Amino acid sequence: MLKMTGIGKSFLGTRVLSGVDLEVAAGEVHAVVGENGAGKSTLMKILAGVHTPDEGTIEIDDRARVFGHPLDAQRAGVSIIYQEFTLLSERSVAENVFLGREPVRRGLVDRAAMSRATRQLMHELGEESFSPDDLVKRLSVAQQQVVEIVKALSVNARIVVMDEPTASLAEHEVELLYKLVRRLRERGIAVVYISHRLREIFELADRITVLKDGARVTTETTDRLTTSTLVALMVGRELTDYYPPRASREPGERLLAVTGGGNDRLDGIDLELRAGEIVGLAGLQGSGRTELVKALFGAEPFTRGTMTPKRPASVREGIAAGLGLVTEDRKAEGLVLHQTVKENVLLVARTQNKRPKVLDLLKRVRLAPPRPDQVARYLSGGNQQKVVLAKWLTVAPKVLLFDEPTRGVDVGAKAAIHELVRELAEDGLAVLLISSELPELIGMSDRILVLRDGRIVGQLPAGSSEEAVMHLAAGS
Repeated sequence: MLKMTGIGKSFLGTRVLSGVDLEVAAGEVHAVVGENGAGKSTLMKILAGVHTPDEGTIEIDDRARVFGHPLDAQRAGVSIIYQEFTLLSERSVAENVFLGREPVRRGLVDRAAMSRATRQLMHELGEESFSPDDLVKRLSVAQQQVVEIVKALSVNARIVVMDEPTASLAEHEVELLYKLVRRLRERGIAVVYISHRLREIFELADRITVLKDGARVTTETTDRLTTSTLVALMVGRELTDYYPPRASREPGERLLAVTGGGNDRLDGIDLELRAGEIVGLAGLQGSGRTELVKALFGAEPFTRGTMTPKRPASVREGIAAGLGLVTEDRKAEGLVLHQTVKENVLLVARTQNKRPKVLDLLKRVRLAPPRPDQVARYLSGGNQQKVVLAKWLTVAPKVLLFDEPTRGVDVGAKAAIHELVRELAEDGLAVLLISSELPELIGMSDRILVLRDGRIVGQLPAGSSEEAVMHLAAGS
């Protein structure tokens, strides 16, 4: 259905794509993977008509196409679903699906026809959890993603590009997306799937194309690759080098302890964190993991139990007690995106009347390049996370709480963040690490606490199996 041949593109003299080939068949899920900067987004924007290639050709159904505008690509059957949705929150589902293409009857928008057509498309996808007349702002993130897919079907898209479709989804919502992707495949639609999450690549994709430094490395059927070989193709090193070695010495002094901690969401929390130690925190979605780190930090305080240092009743008290929290949603809670890197790094320091050397901190977290004047929103996900970490290092915390620190970053940036976390522990900090990716949690942790229904239900040693973690997390 799709054949891109010899695609090349430069911006301001910088070569970002060089001779890239991509073929996708009808009814195929074709994953395109690579580190940030590999050229994935540029290639997809060329397919979507956002950019025009400097070299190369695009064929759809063996017919050469030239896209000078996104509408040209849409008319040719190409639809791209971006990571950041393009929906109008104050309008209904049907109004969003037919935005700019509203059916008209007797000179007026035919809302009944619009609603019927939307309902039929939703039915074809097996989605009945909301109505075409519901306002988008009342939908969950997963439901909004369904709306984006319905929009694509409404313009008869035959090639659908999904850019990091699970980045904003909770774990229990991911399976819904899987079902939708499989339904698109059954309808004969070609799906180009971009994701940093290797597990979902192997679960969904028929073939995988690897890009590195703007060039195609290889295209293989999924069954001929393993996670280890795929990582090696993407970043040039084996998966065994992916997690830094654990500390060889015993943990140091106790830096944080909780006995009988609880609030509306948590109960009977007993834990301790020691210097030089990375403690993993596992649990299913809704188990209370984020609520626990926010309680420790003072954002959603414990209302009962004892804690050393003193139980913080606010974020300010948490910072004063030597705690830092790298939140799950760095864009909404960790950064001020329209401000510079320097301004973001100084956010916490200014509340404590500290004047750190920003450039030194950026070099410590290996921000590349270490430009304090760059606006945060233009950084990659991995570099944004490094800025969040630098922000907390300005106040020299004793305990760092990490909530999904590598969510939405590529495999190379993940490895860099892993190294930074291990270095901080070796420098004597105590680290509590939440991750929904069990290989990451197991690979990084010196021991693992498992949370279920707001209570810690068990502790596992370093190197425990995924099955052991899930057994405790699910109560099976």
